[in-house]
Amino acid sequence: MELLRAGRGDHALRTAALLRRSHPADKELQLAGLLQDIGRMLRPGDGARHAVLAAQALRPLLGERVARLVRLQAPAPAAGGAGLPGEDAEAVAALRQAREAAGASAASGPDAGVLEDWRGLLELVAAGSCRAGNATGPLGSPRGPVSGTR
Repeated sequence: MELLRAGRGDHALRTAALLRRSHPADKELQLAGLLQDIGRMLRPGDGARHAVLAAQALRPLLGERVARLVRLQAPAPAAGGAGLPGEDAEAVAALRQAREAAGASAASGPDAGVLEDWRGLLELVAAGSCRAGNATGPLGSPRGPVSGTR
């Protein structure tokens, strides 16, 4: 949350809000819209790799799908997104479309809300990711209770 606050991601908030309206059941897609530019905040100036950096940082926190969507939403230099698996292709297309619409609707678009509105969803997806088998934290340390303790 601190990193997102520091980034002042109004564009990311608008993207996530648009995805919330167009894909209300796809929480991971919404979070991918919110977190799409986190790689730029992690390592400014490394534009060519920002989506890969974001995916690497998000995978242990929010799971494989959020990381994959964030990584794939950046246009590929050669393929341009061709050859994506079916479900991912649709989600990535929706993410890219929302990203473009959020940029176009900066002044006149719907209210994007505030970052704190997303805290509950971030925590919910992170908890689900941990239960689903992401057993390490973002720095490679174990998440959750140590074996044999509570």
